[in-house]
Amino acid sequence: MIAMQEELNQLERSEVWELVPRPQNLSVIGTRWVFRNKTDKNGIIIRNKARLAAQGFNKEEGIDYEETFAPVARLEATRMLLAFACFKNFVLY
Repeated sequence: MIAMQEELNQLERSEVWELVPRPQNLSVIGTRWVFRNKTDKNGIIIRNKARLAAQGFNKEEGIDYEETFAPVARLEATRMLLAFACFKNFVLY
């Protein structure tokens, strides 16, 4: 329960969503909580994490795909992109 509240607080602080009235003629995409236990090197649970994710399987092509939002990139993915760009001499903006 604490992990869920922390996630909601973080979403509110980041201003990534806005509560609006439910549209009459459009379908609503649901959400689902995804839970994960973070463990240390000995396998002992050190933290519970929760993420609020969209249920993408409820979308209909041509109707619900007008706006697409990507999750925040993980630090490891950003490092990999930068390393690959350096290796291939790509210019990143």
